[in-house]
Amino acid sequence: MGVDKVKKMVPSLHGKVSDEEWEERVNLAACYQLVAHYGMTDLIFTHISARVPGEDNQFLINPYGLFFDEITASSLIKVDIDGNVLDETPFKINPAGYTIHSAVHGARHDVACVLHTHTTAGMAVSAQKQGLLPLTQNSLMFYNCLAYHGYEGIALDLDERERLVRDLGDSIAMILRNHGLLTVGGTVSEAFRRIYYLEKSCEAQIKALAGGSEIIIPPREVCEHAVAQFQSFGSRTTLEWPGLLRILDRKGSNYRD
Repeated sequence: MGVDKVKKMVPSLHGKVSDEEWEERVNLAACYQLVAHYGMTDLIFTHISARVPGEDNQFLINPYGLFFDEITASSLIKVDIDGNVLDETPFKINPAGYTIHSAVHGARHDVACVLHTHTTAGMAVSAQKQGLLPLTQNSLMFYNCLAYHGYEGIALDLDERERLVRDLGDSIAMILRNHGLLTVGGTVSEAFRRIYYLEKSCEAQIKALAGGSEIIIPPREVCEHAVAQFQSFGSRTTLEWPGLLRILDRKGSNYRD
């Protein structure tokens, strides 16, 4: 679908929503395009959501059918926890996306953004019985902070939401077994940072195990020290986010439309 055609289908919402919602829309659209930029997409079949500022029961999600590098601030669809679409839009939402994201937003009010991917490395680790190993500094960001959810088929059954939320608990990320990766964040930028490093951790694990040499796992006390160091930084204010937006701006991205 051409950019001009999408523009005609999606009138700008700039000035028609609150300043806070517009800013969140811009950040979420940027997040979609950054996921595309870093090669973490699966055609149109994954999803990222962000809670509408000031609204506990409303969130923004992608229009089903657009590629991630086509998504703009105005094209994002506002839905409530019950699945009602609150925007006038020619698009639908992904039913599996609604199941997963409504579950997390409904249960975790500390979470502003939920990000889900089906990358090759993420799916590969999701199929390994031992899960993510503490092999690298990147993976230690998730030491004792990573949850697992068993595969139940395509996430279309609403009763899976209870088990998904139970398994996620208060973790910052989750591996969906035989499926993919999921991160949450108090901001869009925090969720993106986490998926970026969770993906790199999975890529490193697949390559390290494929190398055939004996691997080194740091002692438990070192792992605990490293994750405590990560947590001490505080990650909601992500210093790299403005630079990531500049990458999109240099490419001439339309994420702000």
